[in-house]
Amino acid sequence: MAYLVAGVLFVLSLSGLSRQETAKRGNIFGIIGMTIAIAATLLSGITNFVWLIPLMVVGAFIGMVLAKRVEMTSMPQLVAMLHSFVGLAAVLVGLASYLKQDYGADDKMVHEIEILLGVFIGGVTFTGSIIAFGKLRGSIGSKPLLLPGRHLANAVMVVACIWPLSVQFIGAEGTGGLTALIIVTVISFVLGVHLIMAIGGADMPVVVSMLNSYSGWAAAASGFMLDNDLLIITGALVGSSGAILSYIMCRAMNRSLANVIFGGFGTSAGATPAGGEEQGTVTETTAEEVADMMNDAGSVVFVPGYGMAVAQAQHVIHEISETLRGKGVEVRFAIHPVAGRLPGHMNVLLAEARVPYDIVFEMDEVNEDLPETDLVVVVGANDIVNPSALEDTNSPIAGMPVIEAWNARTVVALKRSMAAGYSGVENPLYFRENTRMLFGDAKETLTAVSENLG
Repeated sequence: MAYLVAGVLFVLSLSGLSRQETAKRGNIFGIIGMTIAIAATLLSGITNFVWLIPLMVVGAFIGMVLAKRVEMTSMPQLVAMLHSFVGLAAVLVGLASYLKQDYGADDKMVHEIEILLGVFIGGVTFTGSIIAFGKLRGSIGSKPLLLPGRHLANAVMVVACIWPLSVQFIGAEGTGGLTALIIVTVISFVLGVHLIMAIGGADMPVVVSMLNSYSGWAAAASGFMLDNDLLIITGALVGSSGAILSYIMCRAMNRSLANVIFGGFGTSAGATPAGGEEQGTVTETTAEEVADMMNDAGSVVFVPGYGMAVAQAQHVIHEISETLRGKGVEVRFAIHPVAGRLPGHMNVLLAEARVPYDIVFEMDEVNEDLPETDLVVVVGANDIVNPSALEDTNSPIAGMPVIEAWNARTVVALKRSMAAGYSGVENPLYFRENTRMLFGDAKETLTAVSENLG
């Protein structure tokens, strides 16, 4: 009954997290559900508390310390690392379950298939999440590693795990299949590294949600191995919701999930367009001029990107928006589904700064009104406002739906420099006649803008 109640609370948690207004309530439901789940598990016949409780206390302490120290800008890295823990747990549970052999002969084959799947999915999730963590943190370059014959290599590794290794593992007497299981584990580790290394920086938001799905299925497999119904339910909820989110993200980028995994998007780099030709000169502006533009504008749209997260400029943007709204200026925030490096990254940052939910809009809700908008302020965004997506069929992001900022009367783009964005794809928006570039740290330049608002 406790597991049933916890499962319902997890469903309510996901439902609450679907909207900003109910996200806090959704988190509370999730916390209560997990508390009930842990309590019920501890009271379900477990006796070895001498090891269990100290490990839980140490783990909880480490988690609390890390959560308090991690800045919102580093949240994508933290999420990726947490996914790796789930994958490693599935691998260890699979190995332990096989060594213990606590299942009967009648369900031996079924249980060994569960172990094989759990170890394989968990291994890919473990190393893939570590590589994603490195790319998001900057320890590993964002460019995709496109090795010759990489697709064939991936196929060989998958086939090797299915045949003959699975044949050698399933049905082996006692623990005679342990060698085959360890080989599958190693192959899954290598496959996880190779898959994520081949994915470029611009696709990292999709990768994070995809790894979230993998971790869910790994957890579900662990539930089957442990005969734990709640773990199966929870894993299925995480796996399916992560898969749906990955699909939504891919649709927002006009790409398929297979194209993300195998396409190697984000191969170009440098400070000039992919064709290697300069597109013109940029027109610089100052904080004082931007303040004057805002004072004269009747409508302003802010387009936040990862640069806002890095500079932690969300609070000063909120101050500016409140000042403008006090003067009767229509202020809106336009959010692209893949802005930042984590699904919903910009929404979380704006919510942290207490930006009202009713002035935060999705891309499609804003695009149609941009021709009548006086001023668009792009804060550290690159790909999501790139006109090449609609105008250049040879661009790596061709066909990707973007926020059409260039249709506004004036665009102000905040960047530290003219260096290419995280994906390495150049943006001709910065060379448009109606675009003004405000260089520098976004928080510092916007603070200067705020001080000059009359």
